[in-house]
Amino acid sequence: MTSCSVVPKPPVRRVAIFGGTHGNELSGIFLVKHWQENGAEIQRAGMEVKPFLTNPRAVKKCTRYIDCDLNRVFDPDNLGQTVVEDIPYEVRRAQEINHIFGPKGSDDAYDLIFDLHNTTANMGGTLILENSRDDFTIQMCHYIKNALAPERVPVLLIEHPNLKYATTRSVAKHPVGVEVGPQPQGVVRADILDKMRKIVKHGLDFVHLFNEGKEFPPCTIEVYKIMEKVDYPRNKNDEVIAIIHPKLQDQDWQPLNNGDPLFLTLDGEVIAYKGDCTVYPTFINEAAYYEKKQAFVKTIKMELTAEHIRSSVVDQNTS
Repeated sequence: MTSCSVVPKPPVRRVAIFGGTHGNELSGIFLVKHWQENGAEIQRAGMEVKPFLTNPRAVKKCTRYIDCDLNRVFDPDNLGQTVVEDIPYEVRRAQEINHIFGPKGSDDAYDLIFDLHNTTANMGGTLILENSRDDFTIQMCHYIKNALAPERVPVLLIEHPNLKYATTRSVAKHPVGVEVGPQPQGVVRADILDKMRKIVKHGLDFVHLFNEGKEFPPCTIEVYKIMEKVDYPRNKNDEVIAIIHPKLQDQDWQPLNNGDPLFLTLDGEVIAYKGDCTVYPTFINEAAYYEKKQAFVKTIKMELTAEHIRSSVVDQNTS
């Protein structure tokens, strides 16, 4: 590998760790509060790491949100909305976060944000990417996956032409979601918290190595790309009439083929999957998604490749 094939990338100096985007997902809340009191664990030389509680009102009430989902309002309309008395709390809070860590899409935005979430689904320690062409975050995922092997670290790619998330972390140049479960809402499990903590540790280690000039050769990772959200069967009154089938429950990331059971009615009828290709469901039976009319999301497997990268600081120091 010749040096001319290395792609120089700007150093990552400002990093934030968000917890409490959803106020009842307690692993990230506990970790962020701990790191605000004692941040030695997350500090690395040559970079600022800021732990931040994103939705303090929802955290205080131990509820997902106060007026609307904070993790869906970082779009131009909401970020540019005029602040009036009856503006939803989370929209006002999104504008505050954008002011502190953004502005979104600008050179002044934070370099990297880890946004810590819990799920009631059996997803394990999942990394969530928003951009299939971001060499830096792909390389980071590759590093974290190798550091935690043989433990599985699935990577979910939520890049989609029609499904727009407008996430809290999208304020940063490099947004990374950390979704760890299964954990009930309003509960802390030590094993789940530890898994989240390790993911963040290895992510910060990667940034430190990158900033210090370590080269990361080309890599390829397997990801699950979101394709479609699937709702529960409903009656004419829009009420759910079938539940996740026992054979699908807890089978996040496992292959789903034509004819496999999806739902079960209370009369015992099995509703099977109809599709001409294998998909990989996740967020199966997520508690927070009942209101969003989402029983699970369908994903497909694909590979993402990142180029050979190193920090551009190395080039400046040798020029």
